[in-house]
Amino acid sequence: MDFYTVVLRESKGCWVALCLENGLVGQGTTKEDAIEKLKEAIDSFEAVYKTESDVYTAPLSVKELHEFLTIEGKEPTSEPYELRAVHA
Repeated sequence: MDFYTVVLRESKGCWVALCLENGLVGQGTTKEDAIEKLKEAIDSFEAVYKTESDVYTAPLSVKELHEFLTIEGKEPTSEPYELRAVHA
């Protein structure tokens, strides 16, 4: 895949990057750190996915995205988040 769709969210002083195509996450102190960690996770996952036949992959469901955007509560967070395309 040439690029992935990523949602970035700030949470308690860190940034979390979530890939919508596969549900992988990366976390860092800056947006760039979180994206770099996510790219590393995607690269590792793809290497395993190519060699193992029993690895499950699926896009994130709307319910899972909603859970990511809500932090320990029932209402969406007011903390900043953004949607970005990432080339991995």
